[in-house]
Amino acid sequence: MTGRGVRDAVDELTRTLGPYTDRDWTGPAEDLDWSCWTTAAHIAHDLLGYATQLTGRPDTGYLPLDLRVHPDATPAQVLVVVAACGGLLAAALDTVPAHTRAWHWGPCDPAGFAAMGIAETLLHTYDITRGLGVPWRPPTTPSAAVLGRLFPDAPAGDPADVLLWMTGRATLGERPRRTTWTWRAAVD
Repeated sequence: MTGRGVRDAVDELTRTLGPYTDRDWTGPAEDLDWSCWTTAAHIAHDLLGYATQLTGRPDTGYLPLDLRVHPDATPAQVLVVVAACGGLLAAALDTVPAHTRAWHWGPCDPAGFAAMGIAETLLHTYDITRGLGVPWRPPTTPSAAVLGRLFPDAPAGDPADVLLWMTGRATLGERPRRTTWTWRAAVD
């Protein structure tokens, strides 16, 4: 889990959502309480937050900062903000030492921040595509990597299907849709 993985996830988001920026992004993103626009801004927020955690290295909580995307930004502009924040996280991942630890519900290593950035990007791309009526599934390879790092207790199966199930977005065979879940980014 590296900066390259974050760049690839953001590139996937851009390729997937870019052709649909002329659609109405004010509707809900799948089953979220957020609109498609707000969900995209949330991705940018998390990517920036993970980058600042890694470079600031706080050990007891989040840095007191927030990302504000101008409410009049178009969907295309929000995707550029996502790409910029993804670039910042990737750059941070590429430059911090592997032994770096920063707070995310405990001490988290760079690979954990990379996995969370990839997960946020892929999962919310899925939510947005569902809200826009666009068929799309998370790619297999990064889904498997995210499962391996954040969900060590994940069952066997197609990595995209399992990731969607682990995060409460779908059923998995006979397993009902989950209503609660959490990932494990912190390390001992």
